[in-house]
Amino acid sequence: MEYFPLFIDLKNKNCLVVGAGDIASRKIELLAKAGANITVIAPEISNSVSQLAANNPNIDILQRKFSPDDIVQQRLIISATNQADINILVAATADKGNIPVNVVDNPALCSFIVPAIIDRSPVIAAVSSGGASPVLARILRAKLESLIPPTFGRMAKLAEKYRALVKENVNPPAQRRIFWEKILQGSIAELFYSGKEVEAEARLKDAIFNTSEQLDNTGEVYLVGAGPGDADLLTFRALRLMQQADVVVYDRLVSDEIMELVRRDAEKIYVGKQRDNHSLAQESINELLARLAKEGKRVVRLKGGDPFIFGRGGEELETLVEQNINFQVVPGITAASGCATYAGIPLTHRDHAQSCTFVTGHLKNNIVNLNWQQLAAPGQTIVIYMGLLGLEIICQSLIQHGAAANLPIALIQQGTTHNQRVITGTLDTMSAKLKRHNVHAPTLFIIGTVVSLHDTLKWFQPDEP
Repeated sequence: MEYFPLFIDLKNKNCLVVGAGDIASRKIELLAKAGANITVIAPEISNSVSQLAANNPNIDILQRKFSPDDIVQQRLIISATNQADINILVAATADKGNIPVNVVDNPALCSFIVPAIIDRSPVIAAVSSGGASPVLARILRAKLESLIPPTFGRMAKLAEKYRALVKENVNPPAQRRIFWEKILQGSIAELFYSGKEVEAEARLKDAIFNTSEQLDNTGEVYLVGAGPGDADLLTFRALRLMQQADVVVYDRLVSDEIMELVRRDAEKIYVGKQRDNHSLAQESINELLARLAKEGKRVVRLKGGDPFIFGRGGEELETLVEQNINFQVVPGITAASGCATYAGIPLTHRDHAQSCTFVTGHLKNNIVNLNWQQLAAPGQTIVIYMGLLGLEIICQSLIQHGAAANLPIALIQQGTTHNQRVITGTLDTMSAKLKRHNVHAPTLFIIGTVVSLHDTLKWFQPDEP
């Protein structure tokens, strides 16, 4: 261990920053967040530093060159100048006075290093590469940021509030640790993270005065949108819940790449549906979720796209409500938005479409039952989910109700993934065109003059037919 990690209390302590450029500005801002009294010395002051000083009475600017006499009763010093002789002088003077000093981008002159910081006050996490690669430390910080909810700090304050009460009522100490682990990783924490802070606090109080065993029996369902396929499109909350789930119930449209991010030891239950081939009926899925939650398990119901857009998420939640089971809903990027973006087709555009309509093209008795008069109107974009089998009927019906036969249409297959294909045509040519290609689900259709922008705006997946 080249550096000993240490957190210093700088509230109302004197700190010196030599330099007043953009880099110095970032360091000043960090010190200000820690409550320090900051003196800034530099011949030239940047606008960003001036703005910080104008908004913080604890920042004092001295517009002149640094002198060794400036180091008087400082708790900490940062030198952020582009002048090597000044940086050396600051470091040497600080060293003589046994004052911690950091010289930006010069580890050899530093007695301490400023880490990459994840701030969830009062919880603070810091990452350092020992000065070897600050960029690598920032990359690791970004990964940690995705795993730590923004409300983590408020949860810590709640734990602090009840720490003494838990100490009085939960014994021995080993049992106390188990109690807090269940609280901070279980359903009470999830209530807090989802905004139900009053209910979370009430349940915490109840848990303190009852046996901790009751916490084991409280299950919950997380209805999570997995997006259209690219794992990078998952939300931070989706990833966090996937990595703490006991059971994951997932659909056919959830990609292997996304399933790789699920907690390794979680039970995985496939309930995918294909046309005329359902592994489980919807009613059975609804009851499965309820049963697993009643067993005290944290259940992630993972759906491709967004669970509330042609995902039947509402039906599943109705069953949970009827059986008084806690749940959360985590939206995902729906296929319309994700696939259109990766295909370079904006769903709205001032010159092409002032509205966008999402419809399902699912066949029932060889009929697609839609409001054709409305869909055939100009100046809009139509996005059709599950329309592959009914495409010929869809195109014919739109033309019959007044849409132009040469209205552009695009098919996007496996959108946002490395297997994405985009095939464009018109209402009168698309059906015949697809017969020449080996097209299979999942697919999405976009109809409207916005499709004409594809050739200009496409940026992803160049290997198109």
